Amino acid sequence: MPSRLCQRTTFIVTAFSLAASLFLSTPISAQEVPPPLSGIELADGDSIVFLGDSITHQCLYTQYVEDFLYTRFPHLRLKVHNAGVGGAKAWDALQRFDKDVAAYQPKYVTVLLGMNDGSYRPYDEQVFQTYRQDMTTLVGKITETGATPILMTPTMFDARAKRLYNQNRPGDPETNALYNSVLAFYGTWCREVAVEQGHGFVDMWSPLNNLTLEQRKTDPSFTMIRDAVHPGPDGQLVMAVAIVTDMQLPRQVSTLRLSKTPKGQWTARATGGEAGEVTEDDGVLSFEFKSNALPWVVPEDAALGAKLTKLGHRLSREAVEVHGFAPGQYELEIDGTVVGKYSAEALERHIELQENAKTPQHQQAMKVAMLNKERNEGPVRSLRGEWSRFQQYARVRRQVEENPDNQGFKDQLAKLEEAIMGMDDRVAEHNAAAKQIEDRIFEANQPQTRKYVLRRVK
Repeated sequence: MPSRLCQRTTFIVTAFSLAASLFLSTPISAQEVPPPLSGIELADGDSIVFLGDSITHQCLYTQYVEDFLYTRFPHLRLKVHNAGVGGAKAWDALQRFDKDVAAYQPKYVTVLLGMNDGSYRPYDEQVFQTYRQDMTTLVGKITETGATPILMTPTMFDARAKRLYNQNRPGDPETNALYNSVLAFYGTWCREVAVEQGHGFVDMWSPLNNLTLEQRKTDPSFTMIRDAVHPGPDGQLVMAVAIVTDMQLPRQVSTLRLSKTPKGQWTARATGGEAGEVTEDDGVLSFEFKSNALPWVVPEDAALGAKLTKLGHRLSREAVEVHGFAPGQYELEIDGTVVGKYSAEALERHIELQENAKTPQHQQAMKVAMLNKERNEGPVRSLRGEWSRFQQYARVRRQVEENPDNQGFKDQLAKLEEAIMGMDDRVAEHNAAAKQIEDRIFEANQPQTRKYVLRRVK
């Protein structure tokens, strides 16, 4: 006789097949098939909203994507708004949509929901259909504003972390065994919607699961999600990398190539910036270079995530190569600071500077990241607290509508109505405070002309 696990797995597959067949069975012509969004295009003044639940409310993956945008597009004044609320389901997002999403006039809205919608139980068809209906309505409202939805899979539920690190709250064993698969199902549905309707799509689930599996080959207790649900800074950086990668944002900062002609003249060619004239005086090579961008630098608490994703090399490459040096060791100085010593062979292959904390451009990018951390841990979190109280209010209001004779619900609603009084003014104050720090970020993120010196040391 099949086990309960096999029976439930069979039911999930059957339910998915039925949903997919209904969704894909209507005949269409080639002209009616929209391409899914291949990447995002950004212009000055564009607005992006990150809509989600507590994983967005953590203000981490959103912060790291903001760090990327601030440093990769320093000449664009982009507007980024975190619209995450702890505990939110798709229904909750609908209740605050007009003021917390549409009011920011977004060009793109990323949607990270589903973790709570699945209700932390094995697959339940009625629960999924509620999520499906509310998400469908939500996606429709986003498109009605003129924005492009970017649907993102729910993140990983780490069953092993639940058993290892949450022994005082062990949870239901069957839920622990199955909930990550439930989230995979929800994410697959999001992908189908994005593909069929021409929206954006980001896979959050796979990178978190794949990196965790790889690390557990040498460290069986490894996790990026210690409470099983909320990724820590390293996991959140993995999520940010998924957004940058899947949305085809530019991966390279700059490449600078110096070479010596047969006549002994030095020339410089650059992508992602502008190099000045190269001069050589008594064997010392000097030139100026102004990059169009800064490297993507994140706070130290996400350093492991940067290492696991190879963030610097893959998404922030800042390369220098020199052809024409005699064999030996050479010292590189930028703006009067020695940042490293390299062999002529290494310089000819190319060196990468993006993770070199001694460079002034790295330090400048870190200043941007720390200002943005201040912005997120201060006014942005305060703003999200306002919407968290509103979510409680909206839920109790629904309970009163469904149970008009329940005095307890009415009393709760009255207290919550009092709590949200003056909320619009407080929201405006938090937004203004966030903008003040943002103004400082856009002063700090402007690339500078740097003086490079290369000299032989032995």
